[in-house]
Amino acid sequence: MADIPVKAVEKKIDELIQLCEQLNRENQALKANASSWQQERESLLEKTNLARNKVESMIQRLRALEQES
Repeated sequence: MADIPVKAVEKKIDELIQLCEQLNRENQALKANASSWQQERESLLEKTNLARNKVESMIQRLRALEQES
């Protein structure tokens, strides 16, 4: 009779181990996604800054041409 609670505890422990393993896998996947999004964000920020600099340069050239006229 004492075996039944032990078996139930063993089953619960096995379930918890499986849950921990599943959560660890999900956590690793989420970390990989976060890293990928961070890299993409950095790339987009760099492209945005480059585009901003080009637009500002064009505006300055247009203003210079306007003043020459």
